[in-house]
Amino acid sequence: MDYVLVDPNEVEQWDDRPIDVRSLSNQAGLTPHDAPLGLRLYCAQPGDQLPLRYHGHTEQVEVFFVLDGELHVETPDGDIIVGREQALFIHPGNPHRAHNPTDATAEVRVLAIGAP
Repeated sequence: MDYVLVDPNEVEQWDDRPIDVRSLSNQAGLTPHDAPLGLRLYCAQPGDQLPLRYHGHTEQVEVFFVLDGELHVETPDGDIIVGREQALFIHPGNPHRAHNPTDATAEVRVLAIGAP
C-alpha cells in the first residue's frame, strides 16, 4: 500500500498560470494525463480565472469545493455562485469557466477535483 501526505504549503506552483495553483495530486505521484484523479488548490484574486479558458470535459467530472471566499462559475445559463464550504459538481459535456469576479472584495481558495 502507498500513503502520501501532501502539505499544500510545500507544493510549488503547478504551471505558468498567472494565479496560485498547486497540483496536490501531482505531488502525490499522480501524473496529470493518466491518473484516475486530479486535485489542485487554487488561490484566485479578484479578476482571476481558474482554468485557462471557457471549456468542458468529455469524460471527466469536475468538482469545485470552496474553502474561502465565493467562486463564480460561468455556464451557458449564467453564473453559478459557489459559497464557502459548498461544492459544485460539473458533469461531462457541460462548458464552464470558474473565476473570481473583478468586483470581488477578497481572494477565493478552491479545491478542484477531477475524475477520472
